[in-house]
Amino acid sequence: MFLEPHHRLQIAEAHADGLRRVGARRRTPAPDSWRDAAVTDSTIVIRANRPNDDRALASLAGLDSASVPAEPLLLAEVGGELRAALSLHDGAVIADPFHRTAQLVTLLQTRAEQLLVNDRSGGRRLFARVRARLAPAR
Repeated sequence: MFLEPHHRLQIAEAHADGLRRVGARRRTPAPDSWRDAAVTDSTIVIRANRPNDDRALASLAGLDSASVPAEPLLLAEVGGELRAALSLHDGAVIADPFHRTAQLVTLLQTRAEQLLVNDRSGGRRLFARVRARLAPAR
């Protein structure tokens, strides 16, 4: 069967449009699965450091061209990957320079402030330097 060139072009364009529509439907997940995917892909976890975090902290400090801050530390993980750490001892911060971490550092500082306010064990002296460092500039 022989087709005129402009008919071939019309058929090819119609086929390409159909493929684009199918691709768009596949890229846009259903509403319920979209929420689940968003949570698992970019879940942010703020937690205290543990002994088995030493290697990840050393790696993060190397990326940031800094040393690992003094313990105790608060860590920020995104999708299970360590991105930032804040020392509760002196407020020092290390962060992954290859990702946007400014908001993560703000989250760490906010959580540190919450811990300082809620600390009822008399450990306020230990965290006094952190509070001074986290206080907004006047």
